[in-house]
Amino acid sequence: MRLCMRHIKEGYLRQLVQMAVCTALIFGVQVAFSPLPNIELVTLLFLLYTRWFGKQALLIVYAFVGLEILLYGAHLWAITYLYIWLLLWLVAFRFSQKPRSTIFWAIVGGGYGLLFGLFCMPVYFLTGGLQTAFAWWVAGIPFDIVHCCGNVLTILVLYRPLDNLYQKHFA
Repeated sequence: MRLCMRHIKEGYLRQLVQMAVCTALIFGVQVAFSPLPNIELVTLLFLLYTRWFGKQALLIVYAFVGLEILLYGAHLWAITYLYIWLLLWLVAFRFSQKPRSTIFWAIVGGGYGLLFGLFCMPVYFLTGGLQTAFAWWVAGIPFDIVHCCGNVLTILVLYRPLDNLYQKHFA
């Protein structure tokens, strides 16, 4: 019985450490990529983290959001981050129950990038009205297109190798 409890505790500790490292990685990568407009690895990593950790990946999502607010300060974007990354997690969680192709995840990531500005609109609608929200969204469409393309490319190139690396060495 003691041996069994020890393995359970070690399993939880191992997963906690893995999740802490994943949080540090996603935050560090986001900061490193921040000079590039809407080119990021956050979407890719959240898709993978959800595959690897399931519901526990929400801890990484909100730790990431908290670190972002600490670094950049709270503003309207911070409110959107409270739900926008949850949306990605919900989609990833729903579809990660079965094996999916890299192309499937690239479509999910690309669609998410393309709709990112639209997903942010509710906050701008509540703070500035319909015209403000619509103008903000339309002005950001070029950035959403870049976001879409960046997500598709990073997922196509990195999803499978990173997943294989994790499965081989850490799962």
